[in-house]
Amino acid sequence: MRRLALHTRVLIGFVLGSAAGALAFWWTQQGGDAGAVNGFIDTVAHPAGLLFLKFLKMLVLPLMFSALIVGITEIGDIASLGRVGLRMLLYIVVVTSIAIAVGLCVINLIQPGVGFDPAIRDGLLAAHSADAQAITATKPTLSGVKIILGLVPDNPIKAAADGDFLAVMFFAVMLGIALVLRPTPATAAFKATVQGLLELVMKLMELVIKLTPYAVAALMFTLTARFGTDILGKLGLYALCVILAIAIHMFVVLPLWVRVFGGMSPVKFFKGSEEAILLAFSTASSTGTLPTTLKVAEQNLKLPPQIARFVLTIGASANHHGTALFEGLTTLFIAQCFGVDLSLSQQLMVVGLCIIGSIGTAGVPAGSLPVIAVILGYLNLPPEAIGIILGVDRFLDMCRTSLNVTGDLATAVVVSKHSDDAALPPGHERVSSSHAA
Repeated sequence: MRRLALHTRVLIGFVLGSAAGALAFWWTQQGGDAGAVNGFIDTVAHPAGLLFLKFLKMLVLPLMFSALIVGITEIGDIASLGRVGLRMLLYIVVVTSIAIAVGLCVINLIQPGVGFDPAIRDGLLAAHSADAQAITATKPTLSGVKIILGLVPDNPIKAAADGDFLAVMFFAVMLGIALVLRPTPATAAFKATVQGLLELVMKLMELVIKLTPYAVAALMFTLTARFGTDILGKLGLYALCVILAIAIHMFVVLPLWVRVFGGMSPVKFFKGSEEAILLAFSTASSTGTLPTTLKVAEQNLKLPPQIARFVLTIGASANHHGTALFEGLTTLFIAQCFGVDLSLSQQLMVVGLCIIGSIGTAGVPAGSLPVIAVILGYLNLPPEAIGIILGVDRFLDMCRTSLNVTGDLATAVVVSKHSDDAALPPGHERVSSSHAA
């Protein structure tokens, strides 16, 4: 096993964990000892997967902070940094809008909520009422002004303690810019300290990532042993719409984008990204996958480290193609369930709200649900209606997180392709020697 590439071992762990979990679920359905299976899940499989996630999350904040500062100082020029940032912002808005449009087209064509049995709808609402109320109690405010104001932390230390990654990243960007503008012996010493922190975190990340195949196996066993392979239930057509829209964006839109604007073969892109995509699917956390995403970007895809660190670190909290697609599609599905036919202008409003909401969505499991609750309120639908889809959200969350991470890596490829002004360190080659666009 140790002679195999890490992404191959991750795939093996994914398949073995899923198969073993499905077998355990089948065994309990045939009269096997469900207590023994649940005991193994509660004492071995789930804690093992959770411990791995906690290790990753422990590294995320120092990794984001140090990688952003070092990336900005390695770019070394404020004008170049501005061009990279503007390109990234433009790509995020355009490609996220395409993702939402794909979701809206699929849901409008298939219309899984039209004629949805009111008895089933009310039953789903009743079954998940407590969880739905907990989600609506934490719903954010979808205001562009408030999001901008929220970027600037009153207290960076408190923002870090609260897990406000966007505010922490803004503070790191400001420090990086100041280091570029103020090259003194003291600031050079601070930069060396941050560089040292990044190297230590990367080393810890290297050690933790070696556990990925076992953690993925444990996480997939936990999921399939508890819910089986048939976890879609009465919402199968809706879930199919989500999966279809994600597949179209992930395997049609993004490969075309990477090929035409990034100058990279889609086969090379997916082969190099496989490890991060599988981990994202298993953990349903974009931020938790960030250490692995950075590793595959630099080592497998051979992207310039300063560009990869800047784009992927920000992208983990602000570039969520899958989340935006899911929010728009789910909003229309719930509206269909209540017999509400949204006009074109209302659907365009949903697109705008989804773009804003996806930027502020936490890169953690189920982070998009509070945003959907807010959008439902704007459409005069009950926010608690989010309870309709909670039964299948765990699996769909895994799917959309995979798209989020794939979109981050695709963005890094395209930004790297068009960032000729950023010097490459030795040992890293440009994605392509000629511009495709």
